[in-house]
Amino acid sequence: MLDKKRESFKEEEKKIGRIFNHLGISPNQWTLISVLAGLISLYFIVKQYFIFAIVFFLISGFADYLNGIIARHRDVYTKLFRYFDTVSDRYVDGIVLFGMLFLPLPNILFPGYVWIFLLLFGSLTTAFVKAAAKEKELVIKELKGGLITRAERILLISIALFLGTIDASFVWTTYLLIFLVIITNFTALQRIFSAVRAEGKQ
Repeated sequence: MLDKKRESFKEEEKKIGRIFNHLGISPNQWTLISVLAGLISLYFIVKQYFIFAIVFFLISGFADYLNGIIARHRDVYTKLFRYFDTVSDRYVDGIVLFGMLFLPLPNILFPGYVWIFLLLFGSLTTAFVKAAAKEKELVIKELKGGLITRAERILLISIALFLGTIDASFVWTTYLLIFLVIITNFTALQRIFSAVRAEGKQ
């Protein structure tokens, strides 16, 4: 849902781009920072130092947010940049969810690793159906919207990790992961439906 509201924050994004551009870090370097922060978050997840894991996961998400803003600010928002940005997002998603496989999640209908797999599947599928719709020319503009975006997914996964600090049984963490599985895969279905509907209008 957040991606549909980004138009309302264009001026704020320009200001952020000007501020962080002074650091001299290129968009591709911000992308690498995002992946590196994701790897550090993985380490802390495995060690169950969840506050540090959350901090670095959010840093990863913020670096991913900044790279696009600065790329547009420098007028280098190229196809190659967008390609590496998209690929790095999938790596970070996989890295963090891989770390959660090491947590002693309880069995709720299914083992915890099943829910993590289904969440990763939904995350990848949500991104894939968007790219596939554009590649197969079902849509002219990139598919956006749906019940949940990557930014919201990052926030909810961070909350799931935080719940691990107050509930050693990880029951509430697992319930939130199940909720994420449902809404993430529902978002993928929404985007599939949008692509089919767009094709039907042509």
